[in-house]
Amino acid sequence: MDPMSALTPKMANVIERMERAGRPPLHALTPAEARAAYEKGAGVLEVPKPQLARVEDFLLPARDGHALPARLYAPSNEVLPVLMFFHGGGFTVGSIGTHDILCRVLSQKSGCAVVSLDYRLAPEHKFPTASNDAWDGLQHLARNAAQFGLDGARMAVGGDSAGGTLAAVCAIQGRDAGLPIALQMLIYPGTTSHQDTASHLRFATGPLLGEALISYFFAQYVNSKADRDDWRFAPLNADDVDGVAPAWIGLAECDPVVDEGVAYADKLRASGVPVELEIYRGVIHEFVKMGRAIPEALQAHEDAARALREALQP
Repeated sequence: MDPMSALTPKMANVIERMERAGRPPLHALTPAEARAAYEKGAGVLEVPKPQLARVEDFLLPARDGHALPARLYAPSNEVLPVLMFFHGGGFTVGSIGTHDILCRVLSQKSGCAVVSLDYRLAPEHKFPTASNDAWDGLQHLARNAAQFGLDGARMAVGGDSAGGTLAAVCAIQGRDAGLPIALQMLIYPGTTSHQDTASHLRFATGPLLGEALISYFFAQYVNSKADRDDWRFAPLNADDVDGVAPAWIGLAECDPVVDEGVAYADKLRASGVPVELEIYRGVIHEFVKMGRAIPEALQAHEDAARALREALQP
């Protein structure tokens, strides 16, 4: 089947416009160039930027003393529950800036605070730096929530793509450390060691995310095959997920990582973890950041925000 045939007309139109623009693919660029290109294109299809009562930048300490930039979004000055959010970008590109609008939308629609973390990127920082940074940021926020005007007893973790991987890993670490996490919000997360599922084969040439770009990203991040098999890279390899936080998982139908997202939902359910799984039809990886053009993105915003609200609000 032609992978393009399942796309919605609006999604197909977006891809056509991207192809007409004729920009080089990210995997043809150096990591620094890829970051700049991703940064430049990040907001093009986003919804208008919501204004919030609080938007504050601060630093969270990593275990090696590095200061991790973080940005807090809140719709009011009350003491609010909080989502710790990790951006996508294959552990190589992306930033607080590229996911600013998505975090604003989630905060505004859920009524919860969101803290977005700038974990360190590859290739300068290889596996498991991103994973360590995510966990260090989450722990520090949980322990010191009151100083940020947040409720550390009502926390969620979430992210898209590689950020979804980090959120899934943090949910497992949170269980092991006795850190109360009310929800893991996973938007098309990567969960498998090797890109060999049927959906990886079906969408090997894209659109947008294909085998070449996935291999490029992971070549920047992992040091060896052993890293790929580590559950902090591939949460499907976790020994057990009993007792981890309930999950809201949002996937794109026309996406190489859709099958591993479904497999992770199945793994959680098999361990008795409550899972809400949404597969948005006819859209691709990255669609949640295309709300100006893709109605499914607006639906995903509503669905994710509702899941947050139900998990975190008293």
